[in-house]
Amino acid sequence: MVNVFLVDDHSVFRAGVRAELGNAEGISIVGDAGTVAEATSGITETNPDVVLLDVHMPDGGGLAVLSNITKAQLGEDGPKFLALSVSDAAEDVIALIRAGARGYVTKNIGGAELAEAIERVHSGDAYFSPRLAGFVLDAFASGEPAPDPAGGPDSEPEPVSDPVVDALTRRELEVLRLLARGYTYREIGQELFISIKTVETHASNILRKTQQSNRYQLTRWAADRDLD
Repeated sequence: MVNVFLVDDHSVFRAGVRAELGNAEGISIVGDAGTVAEATSGITETNPDVVLLDVHMPDGGGLAVLSNITKAQLGEDGPKFLALSVSDAAEDVIALIRAGARGYVTKNIGGAELAEAIERVHSGDAYFSPRLAGFVLDAFASGEPAPDPAGGPDSEPEPVSDPVVDALTRRELEVLRLLARGYTYREIGQELFISIKTVETHASNILRKTQQSNRYQLTRWAADRDLD
């Protein structure tokens, strides 16, 4: 049995996860929390196998929880952390993984896949939603540090002005960011409340202005300029 502790500041979402995992064989939710303080005490008391961890919460979020739960508190056999967030931003993914999380999935994940992710992380594997794996591979291959979420002296510098970026319209930048995060044309249309045809037009203009020949090159181009 894999004992799971759920951390999320939305009680309705926590209830939904409980319902989704209620029939999953071999998984038991031993507790949940909606704040960093509650999560820290709850995890310490229950010592679960896996913690499902939200990234953004009003009092610090996933990074704060990871910082509080140390090996000194729970020993070498402490819990493994699986981020479960609405955010698919590269900086969030990389920061959580560098802080110690073993995986990262987005909240549109289905119950069966979430159960699989929990099992995989518990067994020692890493698990990522497909569109997020590239962020992690690129970051660790390049050896680039994660952005400092506190914005301190080690935070990422402000991006240098780029005439190609400046040539993109506000809407084209919005489409570009979603393309770089792996969204389909249909998903971009739904997110921005525009038609698929309009998304295709914007994508064509973006490729022309950036002189990239395909979506993969465009994603790398956007990542190099912190536009993802």
